[in-house]
Amino acid sequence: MILEIVEYGHPALRAKGRNIEKIDRDLLQLISDMLETMYEADGVGLAAQQVGRPLQLCVIDVDGIKDRPSTMWVDGKKVALEEYMPMVLINPELELIGKPKAGVEGCLSFPGIRADIDRPPRVKVKAIDAEGQALNFEADGLLARAVQHEYDHLQGVLFIDRMSDKDRKALNF
Repeated sequence: MILEIVEYGHPALRAKGRNIEKIDRDLLQLISDMLETMYEADGVGLAAQQVGRPLQLCVIDVDGIKDRPSTMWVDGKKVALEEYMPMVLINPELELIGKPKAGVEGCLSFPGIRADIDRPPRVKVKAIDAEGQALNFEADGLLARAVQHEYDHLQGVLFIDRMSDKDRKALNF
């Protein structure tokens, strides 16, 4: 089912997500609905806050994005990205690696707005997947950026909070 993506101003976007204690039928349905919603909106990531649910849950799929490649490592070995997409991250924890670099980002909760956002180029992730299994990996490229963007949502942080003052003022935020 396609869910409504809430836009800037909705209180859920500023809410820190609650940790997920159990994976049940309702949560699996929410994950399925979030994936369907993300694909319908042509997004590469969607956090539960963006569908009005303040939970530590996001979905990501960067497979097939040729102009913004990603690399993923599991246990120090490079893996085929498509084997891990779409990705479900429950209760994720991040370790940011490297000096922040600017990269273009958009957000489904801010239709039509894109801006350069500084983020570290690489990230280590510890999370739980939809089957309740540990998911530990490193990523760079678009996947690293998407994970950081969605993780911010789970903390109630929006990409406008990471814009330069000049960009934020130009967009009236």
